[in-house]
Amino acid sequence: MKIAFIGGGNMAAALIGGMIKRGVAPADILAIDPNEDARKRNEQQFGIGTGASADASLKSFDAVVLAVKPQIVKDVAAALAPHLSPSQLVISIVAGIRSADLSRWLGGHARVARTMPNTPALIGMGVTGLVATEGVDEAGRDLASQVLGAVGQTVWFDNEAKIDAVTAISGSGPAYVFYFIEAMQEAARQLGMDDEQGRALAVATFTGAAQLAAQSGEPASVLRERVTSKGGTTAAALASFDAQGVKDAIVRGALAADARAREMGEEFGKQ
Repeated sequence: MKIAFIGGGNMAAALIGGMIKRGVAPADILAIDPNEDARKRNEQQFGIGTGASADASLKSFDAVVLAVKPQIVKDVAAALAPHLSPSQLVISIVAGIRSADLSRWLGGHARVARTMPNTPALIGMGVTGLVATEGVDEAGRDLASQVLGAVGQTVWFDNEAKIDAVTAISGSGPAYVFYFIEAMQEAARQLGMDDEQGRALAVATFTGAAQLAAQSGEPASVLRERVTSKGGTTAAALASFDAQGVKDAIVRGALAADARAREMGEEFGKQ
């Protein structure tokens, strides 16, 4: 497959690196970015072709991946539209931009897949939610899965509204995890540990617990109960969390992220 990227930042680089590891030839990948430093970085790191702007050569690629800031998508799409063919798949990894608005800005382009990866994609351990317009056939969906699957798991949805929920859970989710790690490190500091010790314990605990949850196949609630002895230390911590509404606060936070994602779609869609 031949894939062109519009935008050569960190997430694009993660996808490019992941595809090359899976056997895509660097010669079949193009990254277009007006920033010279970004172009040089991708050339040196991956040996791919780069360009400063889109041109007619873009039509030779199977898919075009939009990896730019949401604030500039409309202008980027207008510049891109004349260089697309109707058969090409456009894959958006841009937060908050709805497929219908992107299609409109692309002059009515019908083959659009909207996706939401997350930052663990930078180390090949991401998860991406995807949805496609009616104009995308099974081959197009498979192509989108191959591109995003190069950096982790993929989960398809039939309802685009769920992509806002994906943004709230897995898109923003790494920040929730880092937030909790910060809190554990602060607790370690107050318990007399130095920064290196607290970080090692907190990060390894999250890594190990996440892998245990992934490999066991049992509900998180069951795994939690197995660590919690009646009257023990874990029970004391969980009772404190419950008393202060920690679980409810996390749920409310994720719901707030979902609401903001929908607001962003409305705001950008008015352009």
